[in-house]
Amino acid sequence: MTDRDKLLEELRIDRSAPEPAGSARTLVVSMVVLFALLLAGGLYYWHQRSVAAERAAQAAADAASAAAAADTHRSGGTSALLDATGFVVARRQATVSATVGGRVTEVLIDEGSRVTAGQVIARLDDQPYRLALGQISAQAAASHAQLQAAQTAFDNAQPIYERNQKQRTAGFLSAQDFDNAHAAFDATRTALAVQQRAVAVSDAAVASARRNLTDTVIRSPFTGVVTYKGAQPGEIVSPAAAGGGYTRTGIGTIVDMDSLEVEVDVSENFITRVHPGQPAKIRLNAYPDWEIPASVIAVIPTADRSKATVKVRVGFKTRDPRILPEMGARVAFEAGNT
Repeated sequence: MTDRDKLLEELRIDRSAPEPAGSARTLVVSMVVLFALLLAGGLYYWHQRSVAAERAAQAAADAASAAAAADTHRSGGTSALLDATGFVVARRQATVSATVGGRVTEVLIDEGSRVTAGQVIARLDDQPYRLALGQISAQAAASHAQLQAAQTAFDNAQPIYERNQKQRTAGFLSAQDFDNAHAAFDATRTALAVQQRAVAVSDAAVASARRNLTDTVIRSPFTGVVTYKGAQPGEIVSPAAAGGGYTRTGIGTIVDMDSLEVEVDVSENFITRVHPGQPAKIRLNAYPDWEIPASVIAVIPTADRSKATVKVRVGFKTRDPRILPEMGARVAFEAGNT
């Protein structure tokens, strides 16, 4: 072997030499310890999470039991067959307006005002209707005068015709003269009938004009409370709102507070549990601790396809000024009949 071969042999790396055994064992032990720590941490985390979930579920169950016990205690130990939510509505309410158009001169109501049936709540400018009534009344007077004239002409023509009829029977009057007398008599009778119809038309026009004048005074149709005031003095009101964008259609809205009730939607799956006359308890969202005795008025005989519910009307057994329209309410239907 030459010197160069010896040098190359010395520089060659021997890759078949085994690695030290101590480093491999250290790596394996480290990995085993790390895995054991991760496993223990995961088991501890899931255990704590399970304990917290069990405690939360138990607390919710306890709260529900307490609420149910409180409801049972407040209702005298009577459990509800079914609960439903809805709103307080008025079965009798009206937006009051004039049947004629005109300018408002006076408004005698405001929100919250209590009114009685027939009470004056507003007035319109009646001057145009007074002028119209005067004109129509004058025309009616002229029509009555014309009727009197037609009646006089008929009264004068009737004895002449009767006399001509007798002369014709006796042969003292020619047929032509009798026909002329007959035609004149028929003309006066027809003129009287026409004038009688004209007088009836003029009298109806006077009555209509007088009614229009009366309608300028707007009255409450029933006893209730004003919930909305829609017009102010100086504004124009019209039943059809044909006067433009600023024309009002009503003076105000009146609600009969004695007609308040609750409308709720009951799932059609449980509607067999509800029937007219059934006792119930109402709780208003504004007064959750106030339990109001009630009873079912009617089950509306139709279902809402989109919600799969049936509307039920529930009436209050007691009236209270705290009950207001459109309040949210919860109804608990009970067993038995009223």
